[in-house]
Amino acid sequence: MIDAAGLRVMKAIADEGSFTSAANALGFTQPAISQMVRRLEQRTGTVLVERYGRQVRLTEAGQVLARHAVAVLAALDAAEEEITAIAGLRAGRVRLMAFPSSSATLVPKALAVLKQRHPGVSVTFTEAEPPESLAALRGGDCDVAVAFAYEGMDLGVLEEDLSMLVTRHLLDDEVRLVLPSSHPLAAREVAHMSDFSDEEWIAGCPRCRGHLLSLSAHAGFTPHVAFETEDYVAVLGLVAAGLGVALVPDLILRAAKHEEVVALPLDPASRRQILAVTTADLQRVPAVEAALDALCLAAQAQVGVTPVLAPAPA
Repeated sequence: MIDAAGLRVMKAIADEGSFTSAANALGFTQPAISQMVRRLEQRTGTVLVERYGRQVRLTEAGQVLARHAVAVLAALDAAEEEITAIAGLRAGRVRLMAFPSSSATLVPKALAVLKQRHPGVSVTFTEAEPPESLAALRGGDCDVAVAFAYEGMDLGVLEEDLSMLVTRHLLDDEVRLVLPSSHPLAAREVAHMSDFSDEEWIAGCPRCRGHLLSLSAHAGFTPHVAFETEDYVAVLGLVAAGLGVALVPDLILRAAKHEEVVALPLDPASRRQILAVTTADLQRVPAVEAALDALCLAAQAQVGVTPVLAPAPA
């Protein structure tokens, strides 16, 4: 097997014309150069250097190695420089997937933080609900997934999805009941699901619909779902038009406000966990670690808590 050290020796001999001069150029001793040439000749199975007096010259095989060494060593030097840039966060790439409601809130803030702290890191972003994003992470199609799970309902399913993955808890997102401001119960301080058993409901994504069905079942009724949309702006518009009530997370209510709706806290309260997910190997990639830190900063800024970040790479 021909290694980079052997190629450097062959190029130095071709450039300098002797073992001694090659040794001086590379910072080795002359015996070390001789030993490396003998090892390389054993590996290639042919003579590479012809000695005459104090001078040496390359055989035809040695000239071939010396000629190819120029391109190979240049490519290795370029690769080393790129890797150094990535390790030092002067370059790098992160492929991020996040569920739609976070793309209007957490993700923009996190990307702004990442750009400010590490402008050389590039990010590609795709919207995807947790089942799809976690599958993409396992399949090597993304580096970080932002996922969520409603407490008391599908955490077990999510934990199964997360087996062998690494998670960072970003925040607990409270879910509120949203109703038209003209609704007779709009002035209440809290909302009980059982008080809305006769209402028409607006449901969101499959996991959000499952959450609605779970809370309704605990309250003793099956909701009549009149409309379904994963667009929370549309949800608020439908509620404002008096076409139903809905469950909406705080994360959305902070970004998409509507003057004609009221958001009441649930009693008992309901929340969802929001997590950043990656793999153990990807977590050691500096750009991925920086993206996780940026997500933590963006999330904790919402609740006024200073996050504990990973140490910056040396």
